Amino acid sequence: MPLPLLLAVSPLPSDAFAPYVPPAASDSVDVLYGSGPVETFDAIGRAELIARELPRSWSGVYRSYEGGAALPAELRIASATPMGQMVDIRGSLSVGGIESPVQGNLNAKSDQLDLLLLGDKLGGDLEPGGQLLGLQGFPLITWQPPRLTSIGGRLLLAPQAAPAPSAPASSGAPTIRGLW
Repeated sequence: MPLPLLLAVSPLPSDAFAPYVPPAASDSVDVLYGSGPVETFDAIGRAELIARELPRSWSGVYRSYEGGAALPAELRIASATPMGQMVDIRGSLSVGGIESPVQGNLNAKSDQLDLLLLGDKLGGDLEPGGQLLGLQGFPLITWQPPRLTSIGGRLLLAPQAAPAPSAPASSGAPTIRGLW
């Protein structure tokens, strides 16, 4: 008994097949769709805004990943200078009452913060040669130690409110403000 011939196993050639050819570029297509990627985010402008409006005083706690008590921490920013899409940060960090100078960069496009401790004597389990890294700016910063035997820690910071301007002495009458 002969075996049936299976034609469906191999496709048949067809004259109707035509490979895809992209359309030729024309001036009207370039005007409508542009000739490259468009980015509307102004990182340089945001860096200038951050440098002006960044709170200069932050407070919180430092806690080692190895355990132990939370140590009070305070970051004071002495200067914030925009440099392209980066903001150069200089100031001091106090952990557990021991203050050391810091210097770093804040990327205005990605909000990534890198801070280097410049002092020889540091608080907590911080060691010279490590770095502080914040992937979302200042609120949550991780300590990356210089040695593999230390696992680091985290620095939780919140901006401190600026001191309110002193109000003039009141004469006892309530202050009336307009609606508009």
